[in-house]
Amino acid sequence: MSITTANQPRVKALKAARAKDSELKRRRALAALQALEASGASITFTAVAKAAGVSTWLVYAEGIREHIDAARHRQAHHGAAPAPTPSAKRTTASDSLRTDLAIAQEQIKTLRAERDKLQQRLRLQLGAELEAPDRAHLTARVADLEAINRKLVAERDARATEADTAKSRVTELEDELSAARESLRRVIKAQNRAP
Repeated sequence: MSITTANQPRVKALKAARAKDSELKRRRALAALQALEASGASITFTAVAKAAGVSTWLVYAEGIREHIDAARHRQAHHGAAPAPTPSAKRTTASDSLRTDLAIAQEQIKTLRAERDKLQQRLRLQLGAELEAPDRAHLTARVADLEAINRKLVAERDARATEADTAKSRVTELEDELSAARESLRRVIKAQNRAP
């Protein structure tokens, strides 16, 4: 099934939105990986996905997997990170929270912009649907109704003329009938008087 010419801009816009969303998720995954590596936490695919708020299949995708493997390799080469002191734990947790907050704020900003774009596109689409095809259809329908109205008015006028003609003919016939009855009475009276 081929895509119609009218749907091509919509398809392009959807593809662009999907690519933008994918790029945003990839950036979040890489930022989460850097935060985990900086904090000295154990780096796993699941930990990166959870920290970034993305699905696990994305962290296994090409372009992300290599970075995670490299970070795990660096972590294995340098050995386990020394046990952090309580103040280091607080700093690490604080840094992790700041990173999570920054990622969340960026995601909120992106989602709001995307929502606004989608609302605007929806408004334009609804406006186009209301104005373009329906206007032509309504114009044709109005023209049809006007033609039907003219025909009905002409028929009404013809029927009114016929009714007026019939009324005047009925009046004439009633007058003729009255005259004929009067004439008949006279003839009968005249006949009765004759010897």
